[in-house]
Amino acid sequence: MSSPGPGAHYKWIALSNTTLGMLMATINSSIVLIALPDIFRGIEINPLEPANTGYLLWMIMGFLVVTAVLVVGFGRLGDMYGRVRMYNLGFAIFAVSSVLLAVTWQTGGPAALWLIGWRIVQGIGGAFLMANSNAILTDAFPLHQRGLALGINSVAAITGSFLGLVIGGVLGPVNWHLVFLVSVPFGVFGTVWAYRKLRDTGARTPARMDWWGNLSFAAGLIAVLVGITYGIQPYGGHVMGWTSPMVLCCLIGGAAVLVLFAVIETRVPHPLFTLSLFRIRSFTLGNVANLLASLGRGGLMFILIIWLQGIWLPRHGYSFEQTPLWAGIYMLPLTIGFLVAAPLSGLLSDRRGARWYTTGGMIVAGGTFLGLQLLPVDFGYWTFAAVLLINGIGMGLFASPNRAQIMNSLPATARGAGAGMTATFQNAAMVLSIGIVFSLIIVGLSQHLPVVLEHGLVQHGVPVADASRIAQLPPVGVLFAAFLGYNPIQQLLGGVLGQLPPDQAAFLTGRGFFPELISGPFSDGLTAAFLFALVACVIAAVASFLADGRGRGDIHGGLPASDLRRGSVAATR
Repeated sequence: MSSPGPGAHYKWIALSNTTLGMLMATINSSIVLIALPDIFRGIEINPLEPANTGYLLWMIMGFLVVTAVLVVGFGRLGDMYGRVRMYNLGFAIFAVSSVLLAVTWQTGGPAALWLIGWRIVQGIGGAFLMANSNAILTDAFPLHQRGLALGINSVAAITGSFLGLVIGGVLGPVNWHLVFLVSVPFGVFGTVWAYRKLRDTGARTPARMDWWGNLSFAAGLIAVLVGITYGIQPYGGHVMGWTSPMVLCCLIGGAAVLVLFAVIETRVPHPLFTLSLFRIRSFTLGNVANLLASLGRGGLMFILIIWLQGIWLPRHGYSFEQTPLWAGIYMLPLTIGFLVAAPLSGLLSDRRGARWYTTGGMIVAGGTFLGLQLLPVDFGYWTFAAVLLINGIGMGLFASPNRAQIMNSLPATARGAGAGMTATFQNAAMVLSIGIVFSLIIVGLSQHLPVVLEHGLVQHGVPVADASRIAQLPPVGVLFAAFLGYNPIQQLLGGVLGQLPPDQAAFLTGRGFFPELISGPFSDGLTAAFLFALVACVIAAVASFLADGRGRGDIHGGLPASDLRRGSVAATR
């Protein structure tokens, strides 16, 4: 039963608490990306050593994978047992795991495993928050204010992913424990506040848990995401692992299990994934657009980190130790553009409909990917900043109306499940974007890097045999070095470095040689990655235009839950 009479101001309490929750969850999804060099130095692990690559990948991917897998199930639990109850549980889990991450005392492999394990638990808390926050707001706000409320929540969610980069860059060099400690006071405060103030005001749907659906969905999606994770690592004589039997088994087997999951969902009385929702045109096309926009946005984040930390900042006088902080700072125009546009578009779309904001936003964002593609690798900053600002505006124009369009199309009894499905697509897109962008850049590096690297090393006194051996190493190590803001030349040269004249050794390991060396090969991968993002934005714009333009109207809000389970949602839009 819903709690009666929550009060006239309850909707603003719900908005402020869920905004804090989403901001905290998404900050933590990206905060380690910039702080990884400081974290690995703190636990005394070299992430570029082949034996430690797994630690590096799972430190990045663990949080993202678990939220993508669990968020739809947790949305379903919210529909069944109360959205606020599940949301409150998520806040508590998040707060406890943040404390345990911050108090890490080990070093080496045990420390890495401890951090990865508790990052996964933190992701469980984040999944509870992400799955239920939009449904809580949709329940709390009247139709004419829903776009604004969901827009503010979306601003928090996406802004958090960018703010995490800045916060990680600021706190990591001070003390890597602070990267995790910063969430503790907000987590504790948010947990107490949520338990005291939030009330369930929406419909609750009594049902049994779809265990077979949960198990098959989790197994299938985890297998696919793990396959993508290891597909970017070298295998045998190949620069990447897409032909590895393990990767192929994960991708093919995972896809087969997801097909089985879809079959199961048509046969159980209370499905985890309410497939009949996809017969609502606004829901389906809105989610297609959201998935593609998230692919473009996630890809841009990783490209910018590599571009700034590995190439541009060292070439402009910043030491490798300084690059994480300054990379976050130089990406701020992207966040500013988003912060300006997203709340405004949410407010305006409540009055004028969503179609032109979602479509126009994707067209603007696609144009900026074309602009970034035309920039030289060693760009002028203010031109670069202007393009990032416009990209943020385009993404902001899209985000709020898109989320309101999706949520308003759902029956009241399916808002938690629908929000979880939407969050699943968005979180899975982050992992997919890593696989796609890293693969495109590795392909670009592999075409020209060996020749350029061998020539550059020989030119500065490295024996031909050693230069040839180093040049044939998999380019993924160079990519990870650029992503982390490391200079890998000293590690690559090893004992050869001591045989070189001091001036040549100093030049090779300085901040100029490595960034200039990879600039040309990197630009090939950069072009392919931006082209992919451009195509994703164009398709998202088409999907947004074809979806319902009004973004309002609880299309099937009065439909009984039993009819919804039987798949009787009509495709009227």
